[in-house]
Amino acid sequence: KGRKLTKFRSDSLGFIFQDFNLLDTLTAFENIALALTIKKTNYKLVDEKVKQIAIALGIESILDKYPYEMSGGQKQRLAIARALAKNPEILIFDDSFSALDFKTDAILRKELSQLMEKNQNTVLIVGQRIASIMDADQIIVLDDGKIVGKGTHDELMKNCQVYQEIAYSQLSKEELANA
Repeated sequence: KGRKLTKFRSDSLGFIFQDFNLLDTLTAFENIALALTIKKTNYKLVDEKVKQIAIALGIESILDKYPYEMSGGQKQRLAIARALAKNPEILIFDDSFSALDFKTDAILRKELSQLMEKNQNTVLIVGQRIASIMDADQIIVLDDGKIVGKGTHDELMKNCQVYQEIAYSQLSKEELANA
């Protein structure tokens, strides 16, 4: 049973943590390639996949840098790229957009949405920014550890006071009108 769980975690889950968990002794390229090299993926395929993901996430220019040479947003995108490299069935983002400025967050979410749609991944996002979650198929709102709302952004804007308060405090009038 332990081996099955380990194999499931290794093959089917991609975790992107708020604190990155990058290896400072490896370059960005090597951090992304790590999961693929552990699986003994052909080097040509590793090289191709790493470059493809780096381009999609806008970090192709830092592939030879080490994490300690990067900004918080670059590290965030690197951590996301590393999780995407093995194309897991389920991706779990643990407040993974918090180090990004709002413009980069929006661009990255658009790129990720296209990648996820193409690869048919299941994505779970734990987030405190409404903008990071408002396009989700299903949003669960927690307040003091209890579920106080569940639905789409539009449904929650009509039926969940906690969600409404958060949305009004975070989103501009223009963002609210376009949502």
